[in-house]
Amino acid sequence: MIIADSFNLELSFPTNHVSTRYSDSDTRSNSVIDLIFLQSGLIEINTHSIHSDLCLLSDHAPLSVTIAIEEKNIDLFKSSIAKNSEEEKNFVKDVSVAIKNINISDLSDHSKIEKVTNSLASRIEFAWKINTKRVRITKYSKSWWNNNCNHALNKYRTTRNLENWKAFKSTVKSTKCIFFDDKIQEIANKKRGPWELMNWVNKRKLPTIESIKYNNCQCLKINDLLNALHSIFNTALHCQVDVNILNEITDKPILSWPTFSKEEFRLVLANCNNSSAPGPDKLSWSHLKTILKDNDCLNVIISIANACIEVGYWPSHFKRSTTIIIPKPNKKSYNSPKAFRPIVLLNIVSKLIEKVIRECLQFNTASNNFIHPSQLSGLKFKSMIDVGVALTHIIQTGWVKNLSMSTLVFDIAQFFPSLNHRLLSLIIKKVGFDDQIVSFFTNYLVDRKTNYYWNNFMSPVFNVNIGVGQSSVLSPILSALYLLPFIYILEKYLKNLKIPISIISFVDNSLFISQSKSFDISNSCLYCSYNILTNLLEKFGLVVKHSKTEIFHFNRSHSTFNPPPLDLSLLGGNIL
Repeated sequence: MIIADSFNLELSFPTNHVSTRYSDSDTRSNSVIDLIFLQSGLIEINTHSIHSDLCLLSDHAPLSVTIAIEEKNIDLFKSSIAKNSEEEKNFVKDVSVAIKNINISDLSDHSKIEKVTNSLASRIEFAWKINTKRVRITKYSKSWWNNNCNHALNKYRTTRNLENWKAFKSTVKSTKCIFFDDKIQEIANKKRGPWELMNWVNKRKLPTIESIKYNNCQCLKINDLLNALHSIFNTALHCQVDVNILNEITDKPILSWPTFSKEEFRLVLANCNNSSAPGPDKLSWSHLKTILKDNDCLNVIISIANACIEVGYWPSHFKRSTTIIIPKPNKKSYNSPKAFRPIVLLNIVSKLIEKVIRECLQFNTASNNFIHPSQLSGLKFKSMIDVGVALTHIIQTGWVKNLSMSTLVFDIAQFFPSLNHRLLSLIIKKVGFDDQIVSFFTNYLVDRKTNYYWNNFMSPVFNVNIGVGQSSVLSPILSALYLLPFIYILEKYLKNLKIPISIISFVDNSLFISQSKSFDISNSCLYCSYNILTNLLEKFGLVVKHSKTEIFHFNRSHSTFNPPPLDLSLLGGNIL
């Protein structure tokens, strides 16, 4: 009964008091062991029936209750601007005028930058409100329906004329043809092409049949669910870091950070995907490309970006985001918050500035020779394809020398939320950036806020102040920078101990590579390397997720081979 009370349930008593379980032995009596619990307050409580005459081959009698379900249409309303409509043109025009009229004569301190960006946000929001149309979304709503269909349908309803009905059907047919022809052209011109039509790239619907559990409690209210998701997405390990570990690498020469140019912004803007979802400001890349064709508008955005770097401040409007919750594919169960993934949508202007900063950050890091050759992800011109090519090359060259290869793959637990802000700022300084840039990134990382969206439910504002935002434009390069000193120091330790191990890193996943004529020798080298790795990661505030550590052996022999197991239990791992 305590459990029932926790779910707001009440025991219902039947209208006919008979047994529910019938014994198959004359020595045992029948009993009542089947019960019905209903939500407290329902008028159907104490109205259920026990059907002892319908047992058939079962020893339990069926129980039934009739609950009236009222047919109700839930109408959803949404404010939107139709694509390629007059309202969209007016919206872009109003935003363009609003940006040009922003006063950027004085951006010398935090408060003035904050005032200008808040003014930008309020003007964009006002332009959106005066140009949007409130539409009702029902189960009959169609994405291809437009005003022409509305006019034709209203005309028929007014006259009830057969010719008007035929005109309406003709209008619908031509509208659908135009809509789907445009869709086909759009998909054909995209990089993924026909793959856009596959189910696994379409919108993922959130499951509605499972109750999500968090800390052994059911999330029965939407606020409980959103709080659980926030806790999972922002769970940092909060490990202590040893900033003195950075003394083992030398400081790079101080780099100058030039002011941003129009060419940089235009180059970055040209590579942005128009189909990306807009952020909280409702602006899309196609809107921004049209707006920033005007040099006056572009000058305003560049002035704000340069001021942010010079003052060392990232305004609060740029730190606001919207987080869409989507389910991870192919999960056996969706009763845990860990089965879901956050997709963060940023304000489009802040996203553009971040993209330009990312280009400068990577260029300066590379020009100062701070990027390690083993870091094959999170950086421009490097990807998972490079990892596969490098691994295949190492295997093939080892086989030429009659060597077998073993790889130990490991994963860093809660990597993005666990990056220490203080240590990251010191690493940025090690790369060769001056105090101005270090101050900017110190401010950029903190005081972020987001709203979570679960279907049509929106959460209140949540603070996000840990690690590096996984969906941020700057998170790949910042996370790569965080790991670069670690890779250099790890390589140095292995070299000093004369352990012949190579390393390949791709964001929070990495692998050790050992080549030898004996798997026993390879296992010994991998064990020592893993021990050094776990101790060194602790100094960076990071921890290996031992349950995901795996070993793979590559042997040229076509016959069956049984490599010896690698026992990592003394280090907290498993026997692989």
